[in-house]
Amino acid sequence: MSERPQNDDHDDLGDKRSGGPDGADRFDEIVDTETTRDPDLAVIEAGSRTLRAQAGPPQGDGIPARPVDPEVERALREVEAELAGRWGETKLDPSLERIRKLMDVLGQPQHAYPSIHITGTNGKTSTARMIEALLSAFDLRTGRYTSPHVQTYLERISLDGAPISAERFVETYRDIEPYVRMVDEREEFRLSFFEVLTGMAFAAFADAPVDVAVVEVGMGGTWDATNVVDGTVAVVTPISLDHTDRLGSTPGEIALEKAGIIKQDATVVLAQQPVDAAQALLKRAVEVDATVAREGMEFGVVAREVAVGGQLLTLRGLGGEYPEVFLPLYGAHQAHNAAVALAAVEAFFGIGSQHARTLDLDVVRRAFASVTSPGRLEVVRRSPTVVLDAAHNPAGARAAAEAVTEAFGFSRLVGVVATSADKDVRGVLEAFEPVFAEIVVTRNSTDRTMDVDELAALAVEVFGEERVQVEPRLDDALEAAITLAEEEGEYAGAGVLVTGSVFTVGDARLLLRGRD
Repeated sequence: MSERPQNDDHDDLGDKRSGGPDGADRFDEIVDTETTRDPDLAVIEAGSRTLRAQAGPPQGDGIPARPVDPEVERALREVEAELAGRWGETKLDPSLERIRKLMDVLGQPQHAYPSIHITGTNGKTSTARMIEALLSAFDLRTGRYTSPHVQTYLERISLDGAPISAERFVETYRDIEPYVRMVDEREEFRLSFFEVLTGMAFAAFADAPVDVAVVEVGMGGTWDATNVVDGTVAVVTPISLDHTDRLGSTPGEIALEKAGIIKQDATVVLAQQPVDAAQALLKRAVEVDATVAREGMEFGVVAREVAVGGQLLTLRGLGGEYPEVFLPLYGAHQAHNAAVALAAVEAFFGIGSQHARTLDLDVVRRAFASVTSPGRLEVVRRSPTVVLDAAHNPAGARAAAEAVTEAFGFSRLVGVVATSADKDVRGVLEAFEPVFAEIVVTRNSTDRTMDVDELAALAVEVFGEERVQVEPRLDDALEAAITLAEEEGEYAGAGVLVTGSVFTVGDARLLLRGRD
């Protein structure tokens, strides 16, 4: 049996300021002991031993803390390590054969409930969270599967709007483990990390049982492991250039791959798209006789204004208008995500096809007011304000730059940036150049992170040498950026934006939560 070798070299996180005089030594010790571990797992474990233990678990943001019970913690670490030993999410095989065989031996759990299936380039997770909030507000039991996670695997599988518990996560893995092993033994390659986690999600949803699953693709669509569901509603968030080495070099080519989630007779909800992407998606809809709802045509954002802690929206759904909807997220892109989410839920309830009415306005307002989306223009510190955003491609970076300017109005904004090496890093830097007064370049804790010297060279080309500072360690980069922001004085209104990768955001969150 073939297996991908695992040898992930990475730095991990520690905070010498919260760790006392020996903080630097503890940081080095963590790095030394974790170099053979999966980078995602290492971030989790380092955080649990340093910052989490002192700051306490975050509250109300959908990011679970590590288990308090040492036996549960030990069992969870064992499962995380077993999952991390499989093919990672950047190792892809364009085939659904393994996941289909796993579903067969598990008894097809993905067909035990209807699904809303979500693809696109940007906005998938936020849209999934909004859809989940709306469905839950209408008293449906929900399961949500999203990726990647910000800090822990548990975030990826949610039941009734909350991350799966560590106990249930372990139990679900152990329940399906014999069947995973059975498929592994029959295939040339073992099931990947993402395939096993997808199987766990579908099994957990069936066991709950849920009334509806909200499922985000991992990458692409046609060959994504999630594409064994029959999405009664397919959602496509905005498509732009990302993963071009795997999905295509134009939005139209990428849309061909993502269009694979649109099933026969389904309803497809389309966010605003580039022309060539829209053409590919509409062609697929015609081929499978799907009903189409298009942003800007059948639904959309009627009005929006900045409000304290978010924005106030008027949305036009498939059944009519929804005025004065408060959304506690920042940016025009989140308003558009809200319109897409609303249309998807309306379509799920048959509005626009079987019913010509709106959903209950008060319920819709309550649902949107409850939405959180960790790592998406999330404020984690005040005075100076530190904001986290997981933008990792040029389109996401442009949206974040526009939103942070509109929502916060900083007099001076300092960027902390660490990216993955396989991204359009120049495009990301160019998107942020107009809004960053200075930029501190660094690295995150994964082996995919861009070499800090290479990132610095690109940053100098885009920003000029006088605006670029280099700090190889993220904790030092955060300290440097906060110091730069504080130079304007307590009441000057300077801020820090940490961005470039969901991994960077996850690392920074571990360092900064609890220090407000």
